[in-house]
Amino acid sequence: MSTRAYLLAAVALLPLLASAQSAPMDPMPAMHDMQESTPAQSHEAPVMDHSMHATQASNTDALPPNEHVPPPPPAQPMHTMSPAQMAEVMQMDDAASLGMLLFDRLERTRSTRGDYASAWEAQGAWGGPIDRVWLKTEGERDAGGTRDGRIEALWGHAWTSFWDTQLGIRHDFGQGPTRQWLAAGVQGLAPYGFETQATFYLGEQGRTALRVESSYELLFTQRLILEPRVELNVYGKDDPPRGVSSGLSDAEAGLRLRYEFSRKFAPYVGVNWTRRFGTSASASGEAEWHARETTWLAGVRVWF
Repeated sequence: MSTRAYLLAAVALLPLLASAQSAPMDPMPAMHDMQESTPAQSHEAPVMDHSMHATQASNTDALPPNEHVPPPPPAQPMHTMSPAQMAEVMQMDDAASLGMLLFDRLERTRSTRGDYASAWEAQGAWGGPIDRVWLKTEGERDAGGTRDGRIEALWGHAWTSFWDTQLGIRHDFGQGPTRQWLAAGVQGLAPYGFETQATFYLGEQGRTALRVESSYELLFTQRLILEPRVELNVYGKDDPPRGVSSGLSDAEAGLRLRYEFSRKFAPYVGVNWTRRFGTSASASGEAEWHARETTWLAGVRVWF
């Protein structure tokens, strides 16, 4: 096509271009329709669907903090049982009677003077969580026989979470004549974890006595335990045949280091110091007790 032909075509299109520029511009149909259909949403935040988030939150709240999922229910339903049978099967009877026997000390001792002896301390209980029967015994035996022994039968009643009151009788045996006492005391856990017993005794011929014992468990590990222990015995009257003096008759302090292979079996080693006050002569006038005595010991603690 020649140059002349191009010029003629351009001249022919000029009127069409002029009419298009003079016509008003209308918005596009799509834009106009969108503005007409959503006039109120131009200044508002879009609405979000939170249903999925709510479902996820409810599923998260349904799980326990440790995300433990309980096992499925049993395949076979349990047959109908009475409350007593249910408590027996599930072992959830809070008032069930329980028994306990603890040999707190079964030991062999050797004093610094070279004297050997065997000593024991044990206690057992039977009953419920509030009321129970206690049996306690303690003593020492050497080559000459039982030097000093006692056995007690007590009824205990829990009056707080950590303390029991105890009422009963005590029988002394061994060297010298036997003695019988009525007993009343308390036993429990004192502040800072001190196991404490305090018992008052009333005996024949106006005799009185007070026994206080306290111990503490110092844990080096969960199995290695050091136990300091203190015992005081106070009497209202002299009793020379049994080596008893009025006032503070004797005081004992000991340290026992035990290793618990289990809670029910723990061997130990330790040392014990004894201080006796007042007269220590028997009816024959022979000295029966050393005023000061240090003994080394080894034994075992057993619990049934």
